[in-house]
Amino acid sequence: MTETGVQAGSSPAASPPVHYAPTWAADGDTRQRPPLVGDEREILTGYLEWHRATFELKCSGLPADRLSERSVPPSGMSLHGLIRHLAGVERWWFHIQFAGEKAPMLHYSDEDPDQDFDDLSGDPAQALALWREQCEHSRDIVAAAPSLDATGIHAASGDPVSLRRVLVHLIAEYAQHNGHADLLRERIDGATGN
Repeated sequence: MTETGVQAGSSPAASPPVHYAPTWAADGDTRQRPPLVGDEREILTGYLEWHRATFELKCSGLPADRLSERSVPPSGMSLHGLIRHLAGVERWWFHIQFAGEKAPMLHYSDEDPDQDFDDLSGDPAQALALWREQCEHSRDIVAAAPSLDATGIHAASGDPVSLRRVLVHLIAEYAQHNGHADLLRERIDGATGN
């Protein structure tokens, strides 16, 4: 594919162009594209930052009460729930498992494992601020790690888990939930984007 979305060697008539520009308000899209070249850490962290910024963009510009709408029934998901969930994911993977911090879980307990999506009490703006704090702390952890081979302890198995594996997992987690967020946002106000 070329920059226009047309395969090299094919005519535009044979393959309609694919448009990659976001349909969000151009002024609101401040995402930095992931690097095309770089070492493994630069590529992985670049993609994770892209997905974090994409998620924040999908949550931006809505009144707080609309973030809590469960707009794609029968799913119980909402943007507010996704904010809470991803804050917990950041803490669980980077802070607790990789860095070994003794921090309480966010929006989760064995008795109530789905509270991140089910309990939408509280201010969505505060949930978003907490998510941002968790992301910033995760960035600090990644920056301090000597290499992607550095390990923490995978809680479910007790086995070592590398920073490389954690980064790949978080990229996949955000990619999945950005798809959910896109559907939720489209149902709320018609906004779509990539």
